[in-house]
Amino acid sequence: MRLASGHKRGMARATWGEYLLAAALLMPSGALAAADFKSPPVAPAFTPLPTSAFAELPFVEDVDLSPDGTHIAGLFGIGGEQRILMMPVRGDRSKPIIVAVPDQTQVAWIRWVGNDNIIVGLYALMPVEGDRWYISRAIGINRGTGKITKLLWDSGGQNASDILWVPTDGGTEILIAAQNSIYSNEADFWPTVYRVDVATGRKRVAERPRANIFDWGADHLGQVRFGIGYRDASTQSTLLFRSNGEGSLRVIDSAKLGAEEELTVPFHFVPGSNNGFVITESKGGRAAVVEVDIPTGKPVRTVYAADGVNVESVLMASNGAKLLGVRTSDRDAPLRWLDPAMAAHQKTLEEASPQSAVRIESISADQSKMLVRFSTPDNPGLLFYFDAATGDLVKLAAMNETIGGRRLSRGRMVRYKARDGLEIEGVLTMPRGRRDKNLPFIVMPHGGPWGHDELTYDYWAQFLAERGYAVLQPNFRGSTGYGAAFEKAGQGQLGFAMQDDVSDGVYWAVKEGIADPKRVCIVGGSYGGYAAMWGTVKDPDLYRCAISINGVANLRREVNDFGGLMRERLYRGQWQRMTPDFAAVSPINAIARIKAPLLLIHGKKDVTVDHGQSARMYAAMTKAGKTVEFVSVPLADHYFTRQADRMTLLTSIETFLAKHNPAD
Repeated sequence: MRLASGHKRGMARATWGEYLLAAALLMPSGALAAADFKSPPVAPAFTPLPTSAFAELPFVEDVDLSPDGTHIAGLFGIGGEQRILMMPVRGDRSKPIIVAVPDQTQVAWIRWVGNDNIIVGLYALMPVEGDRWYISRAIGINRGTGKITKLLWDSGGQNASDILWVPTDGGTEILIAAQNSIYSNEADFWPTVYRVDVATGRKRVAERPRANIFDWGADHLGQVRFGIGYRDASTQSTLLFRSNGEGSLRVIDSAKLGAEEELTVPFHFVPGSNNGFVITESKGGRAAVVEVDIPTGKPVRTVYAADGVNVESVLMASNGAKLLGVRTSDRDAPLRWLDPAMAAHQKTLEEASPQSAVRIESISADQSKMLVRFSTPDNPGLLFYFDAATGDLVKLAAMNETIGGRRLSRGRMVRYKARDGLEIEGVLTMPRGRRDKNLPFIVMPHGGPWGHDELTYDYWAQFLAERGYAVLQPNFRGSTGYGAAFEKAGQGQLGFAMQDDVSDGVYWAVKEGIADPKRVCIVGGSYGGYAAMWGTVKDPDLYRCAISINGVANLRREVNDFGGLMRERLYRGQWQRMTPDFAAVSPINAIARIKAPLLLIHGKKDVTVDHGQSARMYAAMTKAGKTVEFVSVPLADHYFTRQADRMTLLTSIETFLAKHNPAD
């Protein structure tokens, strides 16, 4: 178990590429007492790691441990590309199963169903009736045979991969909600809930479609307990509920999402009652876990709350019957285990490597075996297998074999005041082997903009630091993780105060003597790419150069492109609250103000930000006689999940910076 956290017309039938079964891969493992990270060299002189070290794909992402704790599944870096892989953790040398990710497709999630099968969620941006829509489907893969089973691929709707429930008794039937039409005037536009056998693909109806119900939810026993209604014309959402999985659904709550009202939806049902757990605002204005009487909405008790801390996500037992812990906004101790046994395991692991951040990535059904990542902000980390019953802690792999246990450039959290007095937090990474004053400087705003950077390993920041640059990643207003008030402070400020927060981070670093004011560049991806371009417009004399990676040049065009999603009116409204005038803060409309050289990098297979955003910006910059370079990467997606594409990305950045803002 991993620990986490439709349209009005219709869709052309999805056509996916052939799935390739690769040859077997055996993984070496060796027992270690604890994670062993090497200290950075004391002497200032050092030999920088090659670019290829940072371009190397992570050993695994989205890793999940089978319920019995004997096998793992995830997205593994194999031969320079990500592959879906299932393999034994240790001992058993049976053939691993390796499956290629279909072209033009992203993996959304991977999850075990029993010990012999996984399900994989896939999505792609595909042409539908002259538009491009996000299409989602799921597949099952058998661990023993490698057989791939398409699940509900005969559905005629846009989305057919909403997993509501997975059994924990060894069964292979799961609950999936799927649309069967793209036309809103047809009953099948609204999702049907199916019981689907992941091994055979056979299906049967569990809940028929109901007008305006676009989302369904089930309890840990696999009973459909609620539906969420939605009308995009009014952005009105309703919660419909039934007691103990029986009887008819009835409306118990409503909210106008476009007016920023929230619908409180249970994530857990208390067995034998109509009570449930929700994440809602506590008395202190912070998000907490509260048990409520679902039909009335009245609170029963506070399950977890802490002063000054928001609950951001929850960690459930694999059977869904028990809340194990919560992840919070606390930077020093984000994980709070509520289960005493898991808290004890966490303590044991932290004592094994006290200088590391210890994250339990996935646990077995009986909570005795787990995958654990030991990492530091200056190292991508080591993946271990922990058997709590025996106390064995076995190293599976370094997340980056070339870097191994080396400690790279040190990062720390910093705070500074924006020009209007608002406190901004950011991650500052100082280059190893260099003096700590008057450095060439990179400010790197995050994507989203609804997101935030944390004090964790970041391969872009570490690569830039390895080349001699100090790197600041500011969590500007509007970022998540700092409470509702801070997030709402970004409304109306996209291109204005949000951008000023980024530039004010530069002014702070100059005042502190960290940054050389004559050697500052701005770099970012996605929304950060927009901020990089807009920074050269709003503060043309501050930046010596700028790099936009898969960035947005034309906000009006971008915010009207929601891939045919059902809630496009709601999403458009959310963006419109961010700025009063899209055109006025779009870089493509303000090229005359740009003085700094600009590098545009964009993957042609990006399904998040259209490649044309960078292509049109390049054409406009060239026509205006501005200094601009464009690196179009033919096979790259939004996240550069191919090693060759990461190499192209980093090499292009390195070459451009050496020309326009050399570190030496």
